[in-house]
Amino acid sequence: MDRLIEELAAQLQQETNTNPQICHQVAKRLMEEVQRICQESPHIQTSGEIDAWGRTLMEHRRKQCLRYYQLGSRQGRGELQSLLSAIVYQYLKPPGQPSSYQQRLLLIEDFLQGFYLEALNAFRRETQLDGGYQPRSRLELAEYMAFCERYAKRRIRLPQQRSQQLIILRAQAFTRRTPLEWITDLEAATEPTDTNPDRPDPVIRQIRAALRQAETPAAEHSLHDTIVKTLIQYLQQQGRQDCVDYFILRLQDLPTAEIEAILKLTPRQRDYLQQRFKYHLIRFALSHQWELVHDWLEADLEHNLGLTAGEWQRFKQRLEPGQQQLLTLKQRGQSWAAIAKTLTWTPTKTRKQWFRLLEIAWEIRNRSVS
Repeated sequence: MDRLIEELAAQLQQETNTNPQICHQVAKRLMEEVQRICQESPHIQTSGEIDAWGRTLMEHRRKQCLRYYQLGSRQGRGELQSLLSAIVYQYLKPPGQPSSYQQRLLLIEDFLQGFYLEALNAFRRETQLDGGYQPRSRLELAEYMAFCERYAKRRIRLPQQRSQQLIILRAQAFTRRTPLEWITDLEAATEPTDTNPDRPDPVIRQIRAALRQAETPAAEHSLHDTIVKTLIQYLQQQGRQDCVDYFILRLQDLPTAEIEAILKLTPRQRDYLQQRFKYHLIRFALSHQWELVHDWLEADLEHNLGLTAGEWQRFKQRLEPGQQQLLTLKQRGQSWAAIAKTLTWTPTKTRKQWFRLLEIAWEIRNRSVS
């Protein structure tokens, strides 16, 4: 293990030109995390390829850390904020009342501030650092941001053989203002009682009750499943089974290296596949099933496409006269055939103009997020 730590430290120093002592400390923490995962994972232990798994996990962490290092402090934080915001967006909304897109962003901002502190405390605890540790160097900050991403995506076992990402459980609890002590030690709380003899049964029952309350509402969960199934069907109709396979693996939050290994792809081939999937995903979201996706995001026409009042005005100012008329007719609930006839457009042109209209709204929303 010492030899591997030294090798990794030398790589980090060469790629970041950071103080050798800091590189060694970061390498040691990364190696200990990988070793712990390999020891605790039944799948890895029974695979017969523990060393190979260790090297794969180590390489994934090294690349992830270097990615945040290369982005730098400001851009790296922006990337992390954008990633985590996208994961929790649909789960963070005031219960029982409508909310604007801007209000949702403020709620996400508030939630993530607390989550970053939780992730830092978890990082200190798991790496056995003192309670006052703060990342100082650029490499240490990159290490923390990479850990924060992995921590957010951890799968937590739930009752009835299900699991959920940790950050989603935290977001659901935040929305419902569930007491924080009810959702601590989730991994232990969802294990059978006899594996936790030191924890009183009433406490376990209380925590599990809170978890059940924090689950996705049935209607929302059903809509999510419908979108997943419809997207898979759409990709199959386009003859893109490779994109279907990639999408299914992405849903499982597998590391990029593991996806490449399963699909037997080189990094370049995986990158091309990712770009093809992204292309079809945009077509699906803005054209083929725009109503379904926008309803899920609460960005349908009834909610001004998820735009605030000011954004909605800017959006309409960017539209050409024909697009403005198209929007008005669509708001009145007219069919595509009726709209095409009114505007004296072909059905294809009508669809293309609507696609462009949704793209403009998407650009304005994304600009607000960034």
